[in-house]
Formats: sequence, C-alpha cells, structure tokens
Amino acid sequence: MNAHQLLEVEDLAAGYAGSRVLDGVSLTVGSGEAVALLGRNGAGKTTLIETVMGMVTAMDGHVRIDGKDVTAKPPHVVSQAGVGIVPQGRRVFAPLTVEENLEIALRKRSGDWTIERVYDLMPRLRERRTNLGSQLSGGEQQMLAIGRALLGSPKLMLLDEPSDGLAPKVVEQVGEIILDLTDTGMAILIVEQNLHLAFTVSDRLAIMRKGEIVHESSVVDFRRDEQLAHSLLGVG
Repeated sequence: MNAHQLLEVEDLAAGYAGSRVLDGVSLTVGSGEAVALLGRNGAGKTTLIETVMGMVTAMDGHVRIDGKDVTAKPPHVVSQAGVGIVPQGRRVFAPLTVEENLEIALRKRSGDWTIERVYDLMPRLRERRTNLGSQLSGGEQQMLAIGRALLGSPKLMLLDEPSDGLAPKVVEQVGEIILDLTDTGMAILIVEQNLHLAFTVSDRLAIMRKGEIVHESSVVDFRRDEQLAHSLLGVG
C-alpha cells in the first residue's frame, strides 16, 4: 500500500526497570490502513503500543507520527500529535453517564470529531447517553472507549484487545466500526487475540515474538500459507 505513513516505528527498544521488552522493533502504518499486531502473550505487543503512546519510555530508536518525532514524549504530547488509544479493559468512568464520559474527553480538544458524530457512528451510544458507565454492557463500554478516543480527532488509533470479553456478535459490530474508521483515512494499529477479527479488519499483519517482529505480510498472503500461520501462531 502506498499510503502516507502516519506511524513510523524505527529500531525501537523499550522495557521496564532496566529490562528490555522491545528490541529493535520497526513498523509502519499508513493512512486508511489497519495493521494487526499478533503474537502470544508476553511477546511485547502491549508494550509496543504503550511505548508509541509515551506510557513507556523508549530506550532507543524512534517513533514518528505523521513525520513528527515523538520518541519518549509524554502521552499528552503524543495525543496532541494525533494519536488516540483504546486501552485493554475499556476503563470508562463507571459513575458517569455516557454523555459525561464523552464530554470529559472533549474538553480542551478541537477537531473533526464531535459527540454527535460519535453518536452517528455508534447509534447505540445515543440510545444509552443517559445511562451510567456501570450500567453498560461490555460491548457498549467498548464503543464508549472508542468514542472517547475519537473525540481527540486522532490520525492514528491504537486499539489493545478490543474484542476482549465480548460476545461474537458484538465483536462483529466492533469490526464494522474499525472498518468505518479506516474508510475515513484513519490509520489503525490493533493488538488482537481474536484472529477472525484481526483478519477481517486488517490490511497487513505483524507478528511479534520475544520483543521482536518476526514476520510481516498482507493478511491475504498470510492466510494462503497455512504452514506459516501454524508455525508462527499455532493456527492454520
């Protein structure tokens, strides 16, 4: 794909308390492209997302957002550069209503995304706008987490395990939302254990093992090679 590169990760190293988790990771995501980051638990997928977002400090290498170097910058600077994150576990404010959760996200922000546009993308949130976060289903909480991230008007969205704990029908709805976002030109990096969702929404995939990317290809090419899929992910 010859898309404009919104995310460029180059030779990135990062970890915790002096211990390296990422070791020389390079990855790109273009505008209107979704890339799935796959691998077994402990491979470093969440650490990569958190390092891009500035939640984990890079030890070496570079992170660029739309050409701007944000390596080791704090999360608010990365967010202002055009990055939104939907963390694993949703983390909505349970005592607040749907609309109050969204209003908090909208404060001091400006851009193309408004609360009404979020409701247009996810009409279920409009129906539940006066319900508390604690009264929402897992799928509704996931939609709210996505909506909250969108109100920063990101160019790049990072999604960490968006299908976690959701029923298959709801996972399908989340997939449709992701496809709608890439249609707008947004770049998406998705960490996902649900291979059906990852294959459905993504153009390319990258597979991590022990802090390194060991394979990259288009989803179409990867699915053609059952032996490769089995060797890298234990499926196929």
